[in-house]
Amino acid sequence: MMPKCNKLVLLPVIALTLTGCACEPENPQFIASESLHPYMQEDYQTYLAETQEWILENRIFLTDNKEIELSAVAPFELVPQNPNGQGILLVHGLGDSPFSYIDIAPDLAAQGYLVRVVLLPGHGTRAADLSLPELEDWQEKVAHHYQLLNDKVDGVWLGGFSTGANLVTALAYQQPTVKGLLLFSPAFKPRDSLAKFSPYASWFIDWESQKEEDNYTRYNSLHMNGAATYYKTSEVVRDFIDDASYDKPTFVMLSEADETIDSQYAVEQFSNKFTNNNSKLLWFGETQFKDQRITSYSMNLPQQKILSASHISLMFSPENPIYKRDGEIRLCFNEQPEGMPKDCSEVDSDQVWFAAFGDGEESQVRARISWNPYFDQSMQKMNRFLADNSN
Repeated sequence: MMPKCNKLVLLPVIALTLTGCACEPENPQFIASESLHPYMQEDYQTYLAETQEWILENRIFLTDNKEIELSAVAPFELVPQNPNGQGILLVHGLGDSPFSYIDIAPDLAAQGYLVRVVLLPGHGTRAADLSLPELEDWQEKVAHHYQLLNDKVDGVWLGGFSTGANLVTALAYQQPTVKGLLLFSPAFKPRDSLAKFSPYASWFIDWESQKEEDNYTRYNSLHMNGAATYYKTSEVVRDFIDDASYDKPTFVMLSEADETIDSQYAVEQFSNKFTNNNSKLLWFGETQFKDQRITSYSMNLPQQKILSASHISLMFSPENPIYKRDGEIRLCFNEQPEGMPKDCSEVDSDQVWFAAFGDGEESQVRARISWNPYFDQSMQKMNRFLADNSN
């Protein structure tokens, strides 16, 4: 049951732009844990064990299968069968979990990398726990686990999705020993210009949105403190990018139609400030670029009923059981054609058009695309990039 909620309109500048939900929560998803999970353990194995225990004690489980939910949101490590001596630290995005790397991480381990995926403070348990972290919690955690991995291998790559990309890029500017970057939908700049008000909005309201929690891999709801903390990561990373170029090899994946981030800003920064000649960017959209380091993949795929790529779709294989075309979760557009079920999951998948939120015709049954039709090609490009730059 969702909490009863009154709309609170903010004052001065924010009054013209933002409304938020100020209410007394009834659902335990909207009541925060007593504290953040500890994350400064002296070794990674202790971190894994203590974090799993903490999740079991504090998570509001959505199903009866706690083991599946725990495996989706807990941090994990993949040890390669044929080590190449290097490691990759992966950081997820706002509201997400290590499940974001469920398809990418095994591919990296198969190339010989020791792969570690961390859980950002405030994630993996209940939506209200995003009220707890400050920017420093996320920064300190990423820096600490970079050091733990760097002590274990001969060189570390940093990878990040969305907010995680901001955190690892900022750290890479500060740590000259980082080998390079893997950035997936980097959230350097939000698409919504009103996001800059979120740090101020968090003084007045608790929730940017409250929704039914039915996806065990991530939060559907967003606490305003989480939104504000994300925005601070974007300010930090833009400051670094504005002040200096980044000369280490960087691999980027971006959607032209990304509904969450300003992908045009990100691709411009790649061309202008990420100066290594071996850097590569995969662009999922129709624009062609003069920068020879950029490869474009058309997302105009009517034969597959695909219109565009979304913020999240770049991360997942077409075979992912949760996010594939006919997977466990379908992210329906709010509005559906007259006469069709509002819940598009009741419609056969071959009748649904998939796109970034907002794309397509109102006469079409539409859902947010949540897989990458070019996933295999993307992994081949990433693996070649790493092989060429892992000397």
